[in-house]
Amino acid sequence: MSQRKRCRLSGFSQGDDGDEDFNLTQTPTHSQVQRNLERRSQDQVNQKVSELVQFLLVKDQKKIPIKRADILKKVIREYKDVYSEIVNRAGRTLQQVFGLQLVEIDTKHHIYILTSDLPRAEGENMRRWVTALSACHRDNQTAKLGLLIVILSFIFMKGNSVKDGAVWEFLRRLRLQPGERHEVFGDVKKLVTEEFVRQKYLEITPIPLTDPPEFKYQWGPRAAKETSKRDVLRFVAKIQGKDPTFWTSQYNEAEATP
Repeated sequence: MSQRKRCRLSGFSQGDDGDEDFNLTQTPTHSQVQRNLERRSQDQVNQKVSELVQFLLVKDQKKIPIKRADILKKVIREYKDVYSEIVNRAGRTLQQVFGLQLVEIDTKHHIYILTSDLPRAEGENMRRWVTALSACHRDNQTAKLGLLIVILSFIFMKGNSVKDGAVWEFLRRLRLQPGERHEVFGDVKKLVTEEFVRQKYLEITPIPLTDPPEFKYQWGPRAAKETSKRDVLRFVAKIQGKDPTFWTSQYNEAEATP
């Protein structure tokens, strides 16, 4: 699978908080930001938005508070003159795609966290996922394929790598409990962590230095051969009743991946 358009994560270490001062010397006004945007390549601005979303999600994996200085130093860099626009767009992406809110918890030192608004947003969206999954229950094999597509979609929309806790929280919202036997899927945990892995649809790898142990879920090589990010995004768009272009970074990645 092509890696050409993946958002770059170099330097986005979970444990690297960096105390070096790298702040805005002066906050541009809204009109100044708009003028600055006109001088910038929109592709480059969109790339910065994608990088910021990835950076924030990486930080959120360990619930690390996020400093504005780190955002500026590690992501925004020479785009400080359009900082507010990049942050606003990243915030909208986080809310629309991941159900997360970027919240400033310390206005003096400009420290942010990501909070989940899934309990408030789950109603109609989660009902659509449940309906889509239920529609696949014509036979056991079709049902398993439906569940697999749902999991692959979740992984892709979450940035191509998801912690095990997030996967199981999502499946619980679809009424699939890892410790309970399902009437169609049987042992859901065994199906996901053993059968899908053995079939090379999923890759589950341990996250170093986690106690208790945690794991990350990614697409396996068979998934990349048998489906595409473009098809998965269309699946998500159909469930959500939106156009695939609604998710800018995922759409760009899907279109760039064969």
